[in-house]
Amino acid sequence: QVHLVESGGGLVQPGGSLRLSCAASGAIFSINAMEWYRQAPGNQRDLVAAITSSGSTNYVDFVKGRFTLSRDNAKNTVYLQMDSLKPEDTAVYYCCADITTWNARSFRYWGQGTQVTVSS
Repeated sequence: QVHLVESGGGLVQPGGSLRLSCAASGAIFSINAMEWYRQAPGNQRDLVAAITSSGSTNYVDFVKGRFTLSRDNAKNTVYLQMDSLKPEDTAVYYCCADITTWNARSFRYWGQGTQVTVSS
């Protein structure tokens, strides 16, 4: 059994910052890519940023220069530092990870989501 747990969401004023965390736990043999998605009400779930096991990152255009993704492989945790937040960043943020378990099965696991609200 594998679990992803996100934390760090909340209410912040425009221009402010938040740091999201996503910790994976359970029968984990290895973790490949870890990604953050977001979904605003009435919208589809969109990719925000991705990081490989070696630390290579990719960002979608609307967060480039404002969001920074990092991971701690020893802790099976990925972090999303969000700066210069805008009201349009308001959404539920979801973490996902491509995980191989100890019984050699590979799946994409998702967290439960954490709400980020940017408002004055």
